[in-house]
Parts: sequence; structure tokens; C-alpha cells
Amino acid sequence: MRLDKALANTGIGTRSAVRSLIASGGVTVNGVTAKDPGMHVTDNDKIAVNGNETGIKENLYFLLDKPDSVLTAMEDPRLPCVGDYIPAELSGKKLAPVGRLDYHTTGLLIITNDGELSHRLQSPKYHIAKKYLVTFKGPGWSDGEISQVAEGITLTDMDTPVKTAPAELSVISPDKAEITLYEGKTHEVRRIFAHFGKEVTALRRVTLAGLEIDASCENTGSIRELTDGEISLLKSSVSL
Repeated sequence: MRLDKALANTGIGTRSAVRSLIASGGVTVNGVTAKDPGMHVTDNDKIAVNGNETGIKENLYFLLDKPDSVLTAMEDPRLPCVGDYIPAELSGKKLAPVGRLDYHTTGLLIITNDGELSHRLQSPKYHIAKKYLVTFKGPGWSDGEISQVAEGITLTDMDTPVKTAPAELSVISPDKAEITLYEGKTHEVRRIFAHFGKEVTALRRVTLAGLEIDASCENTGSIRELTDGEISLLKSSVSL
């Protein structure tokens, strides 16, 4: 990878800013002052900026606690979107959300430019577990209804009937439940609840492929890079 691209991917600045930094002598590669922003570097090279070592990041991985009333898109001319939460210096890094959360659904959303990981996490082939905390109103869940969800039900609310994959539902309180899905049909949680006469009033994704966030909504809007361990967890879940 080019040195200027590698440094830009770390978030220290735009590629033009990185080139100026290199020109000023502020970057070393393996202890030698770098002069060519186009020089090739690898993960094994030790790169330092103003004496502080930094790692090469070809792919970037973020976890966003998506707030309510935010569109799962990187840009939109009318509505707030998840792209608004990405640092400006990372624009142009081809970051994109992995799958989508509905406009009024909060919680765990991965944003990355690792296309292969994104594709596999969304593929039904890998049966990725996604757990949601659901607040609802309507009748409580019966044991029979929970068993039906576990076996898969046929939804007939759209033009074509569709059978859901088996899901795990557990009751927390009279108006709260958790449901774990292994597929990603459109509005699936809301449709399953509606099938049994229950209206979802709040929906929050709390786990994805082994990653977990706080079930409360106190940190919505927070974004951070994934740790190496979390990246490895995601990759191992899809055999990468």
C-alpha cells in the first residue's frame, strides 16, 4: 500500500495533509525519514508520525450505537444518516454500513470498508445471530406463540407469503422481550410481533455475531473503532 494512503487510513488527516507531513520530515518508516508519499509499505513496516508509532490500517471497522430517527445510509440530502457520525477525515474511505437498521431502530451497527466481511455478515449462508430488545404493547406472549416463533411462522402481511427461519424469543416483562434472528427479512421483528397482535413501540439491536452493546439507550450516537479481538470475532463467525 502507498504510504500516504496507509497514513490517511489511520485518520490522522487527508491524503494531501499526510503528504505535507511527509514533506516536512515528520514521518519515518523503519527508523528512516520518509521522502516519497508513494513508497510501498506493509503491515510489517514500523511507521512513526512525529516520533509516535502508528499501525497501517487498510480496512477500517467501526461500531455505531445508532440513534432513533437516523437513516442507515452514508449520506442523505434530507434526513440525518449514519454517515454523519463518521469523522470527516475518513470521508472517501468507502465506508458503508453492514446491512441496515430501520429508521426508528436503535443499536449495534457495524460500519466498514471490508467488503468481503460485510458481504458474509449479511449472507444467509452464515446464519449470523442478531439479538433485539423489543418494547411492545398488546397481549403477553403465550408458550404456544413462543414455540411457533421457534419453529418459524408464515407471514402473510405482504403480497407474497414468506416463512421465517426459526428464532429464539424470551419474555423479560409484560411489555419487553428479546428475540434472536438468524436472517434479515424486511421489518422482520415488527412483522413477527404484529402477526401475534402485538405492536412494537421500541426496537434495539444489542448483539451481532458475538459483539454486544449495552441494552440501555444511554450511548446512542457513540461510535468507536473495533478492537483487534472484536474484528477477529467477526471474521471467525464467517470463516475468514
